[in-house]
Amino acid sequence: MTSDDRIEVTRDDAASRYELRVNGTPEGFAAYTAEPGRITFTHTEVFPGHEGEGLGSALAKAALDDAVARGEQIVPVCPFIAAYVKRHREYDDAVRPAD
Repeated sequence: MTSDDRIEVTRDDAASRYELRVNGTPEGFAAYTAEPGRITFTHTEVFPGHEGEGLGSALAKAALDDAVARGEQIVPVCPFIAAYVKRHREYDDAVRPAD
């Protein structure tokens, strides 16, 4: 899901999260709750030792791009995802406020 070959982001519906792997090693996740046509991002975490490497942004972009491709409305409850969509206006049409 990303252009960096060492980074892989996959959606795990059973765990309700997007998982970030770097060179095959788990390094973070973006948790969500899902309803038909709607995904609410609740928490994003990059594991210690990898802050400031752009991994959180890569994770957010991959997760949001996937949600848009699925036609889901995005509800950014997580502060990191909320800040990301605020800076990346291309997601405006898919973002919905929390109830």
